[in-house]
Amino acid sequence: MTNQELYKELLRKLSNLDFIKPEEIPNIDLYMDQVTTFMNDHLADAKRREDDKILTKTMINNYAKNNLLPPPVKKKYSKEHMLLLIFIYYMKSFLSITDIQELFSPLTSHFGKTEKWNLEDIYSEVVSFESEEMHRLLKDIYAKFHLSKTSFADASGTEQEELQLFSFICMLGFDVYLKKRMIETIIDIRKSEKDKKD
Repeated sequence: MTNQELYKELLRKLSNLDFIKPEEIPNIDLYMDQVTTFMNDHLADAKRREDDKILTKTMINNYAKNNLLPPPVKKKYSKEHMLLLIFIYYMKSFLSITDIQELFSPLTSHFGKTEKWNLEDIYSEVVSFESEEMHRLLKDIYAKFHLSKTSFADASGTEQEELQLFSFICMLGFDVYLKKRMIETIIDIRKSEKDKKD
């Protein structure tokens, strides 16, 4: 596969990714098996490998033990539990459990409340930026890919393709690294301010 073909496949995969919309989440409380089935079905396109698990019973139990998720009520999980699980799913790929705990503390304070900013409202607001953010991301990936094609101009053939692909991956990786560091810095500053108040 050439780098150009790889780039097209990358765009195809990205365009297939979709977020769970709030209205897709059942309005009834679900048992553990129903929760894992729902998540595994609705986030199947996000799996890297066919046999990857999106969410397991063990994961859910660990999230509850680590105070990322309030305990179920009579062994049933509400729509709010589902929303938190979706946030956890996305964030665990680049943040530690401790960082997610810290980040979630304001969110979990809204759990079970019917005030203006309940969890469904918060989730809906965040997801509303999805298409605009995807458009920006695709433009950025396009720019990085074309910049990588200017690298290693002195190399030739297969060696050039490999080195240019490595350049592209490094550019994508540097972007991820910087954004992860920014999020961690925000979490650390907030925690430090909170600790001073306590």
